[in-house]
Amino acid sequence: MYQCCIFDLDGTIINTLHSLKKTVNETIKQFGYGPIDEYHVRYFVGDGYKKLVERTLVYCGDTELTHYEEALTVYDEMFKKYCLYQMEPYAGMPDFLKMLKEKGIRIAVVTNKAHDRAVECVETVYGPGFFDKITGEGKGMKCKPDPEGALKTAEEFHVEPSECLYFGDTNTDMKTGINAGMDTVGVLWGFRDREELEAFKPKYIISHPDEIRSLFNETSENSPASAGE
Repeated sequence: MYQCCIFDLDGTIINTLHSLKKTVNETIKQFGYGPIDEYHVRYFVGDGYKKLVERTLVYCGDTELTHYEEALTVYDEMFKKYCLYQMEPYAGMPDFLKMLKEKGIRIAVVTNKAHDRAVECVETVYGPGFFDKITGEGKGMKCKPDPEGALKTAEEFHVEPSECLYFGDTNTDMKTGINAGMDTVGVLWGFRDREELEAFKPKYIISHPDEIRSLFNETSENSPASAGE
């Protein structure tokens, strides 16, 4: 039985799409660009805010990234303002997380979102102290898909990587789990599609948290209905 579950943030435990779209569009508006739609935001996020800004500027026509450094500063200012904009947990996730806690399974977040903003988002939706550990970009931690954040979480919890499940909605998350030597769960309620996740052969692919509850029922011998294997 798994002893630890590690979750991505955006597109996995919290729907932050409206927040990210609002922040990006308010940023590029300062340079006469935009707005961009949700489809493009979905595919620009996942590798940290610097990559998000870079991809957005290139898409808008700033191929030389003339405004890049200034845009990073503006984005940071805008994100402080809109970080919590229209955020909400995904259906079934709060109950699933409570079930894990009740069974004594450690739960953590590892995200490429800036650490302070990540803590603010998670604690606003789930409450202070609900997760055993939150790790965001910065604080000397390497960005995903580098496994450092996931591995340090496992080490702090005194569990082996093989005893951890890593949940995420993008190729970056699947790579992170693989690089950490952890079983991965691709979630379909997030920002990317099944085809992207299947390319990395996750242990499971699910459309709702309830589909994987059986893994944590010690008397069950059934695998989740949407298992990727």
